[in-house]
Amino acid sequence: MSLQDMTIYEHLEEFRKRLMIVVVFFFIAAIGGLFLAKPIIHYLQHADEAAALSMNAFRVTDPLKIYFQMAFVIGIILTSPVILYQLWAFVSPGLHEKERRATLSYIPASVLLFLGGLAFSYFILFPYIIHFMMKLSGDLNIEQVIGINEYFQFLFQTTIPFGFLFQLPVVTLFLTRLGIITPHFLSQIRRYAYFVLLVIAALITPPDIISHMMVSVPLFLLYEVSIFVSKIGYKKVQQAEARATLEQEESAQ
Repeated sequence: MSLQDMTIYEHLEEFRKRLMIVVVFFFIAAIGGLFLAKPIIHYLQHADEAAALSMNAFRVTDPLKIYFQMAFVIGIILTSPVILYQLWAFVSPGLHEKERRATLSYIPASVLLFLGGLAFSYFILFPYIIHFMMKLSGDLNIEQVIGINEYFQFLFQTTIPFGFLFQLPVVTLFLTRLGIITPHFLSQIRRYAYFVLLVIAALITPPDIISHMMVSVPLFLLYEVSIFVSKIGYKKVQQAEARATLEQEESAQ
C-alpha cells in the first residue's frame, strides 16, 4: 500500500508501530550501554587530553549522572541505524522501487558519517580546545579544578553536534531525491549557508582563530560535498523522470 492510499489513521498507526520498535530497541541498547559505560568512561579519563587533569566530583550524584548519561549516549548511537531504517520504512511506500533501493543505501553511509563526525571532533578538535584552555589558565595564573560532570558535559557538547553536522551530505542527497531541493538552490544560498556554518563554528569553539578555522573549514567542505552529491542525485532523478515519461508515451501508443 502506498502512502497516498493510506488514511490518516493508518498513517498514525504505522508511525506508532515504527516508534515502538525504536523505543524497544533503544531500551535494549541502553541496557547494553550500562555495561559499556564504565570501560568507556575509564578510557576517556585516561586519554592523553585528560591524563593531566584531576577529575573531581563536586556533588555526590555526579558519578551516577555521568554513568547514566554515557549509557544514554551509547544507547542512542547503537539505536541510530534502527531509527534511520524505521524512518526509511515509514516513507518508502511513497517512493519508486529504485528510489527505495537508493535511499536504503544511505543508512550505512549516514552511520559512518556520524561516527566520522564524532571521531573528528574527539581526536582532532577536542584535544586542541583542552590544550588552549589549559594554556590560557596558565597564562592567567588560574589553577584549574575540573569537575567530572563539567568535563563530560563539555565533551558531549563538543563531539555529539559534529555527528549530526556530518550528516549534511546524506540529508542533502535524500532531500534532492525527494525533489525538495536542487543543487542550483544550494548554490544560490551558499553565502547564507556559509554564514550559518560560521556561527555554528563560533558557538562550539573557543575564541581563537585557529580552532574556529579547524571547525569552519571542514563544515565548508561538507557543504561543497553536499552540493556535489546533490548534483549526482538530481541527475539521477531527471533520468528516472525521463524514462518514466518515455514508458508512458510508449504505453499510450
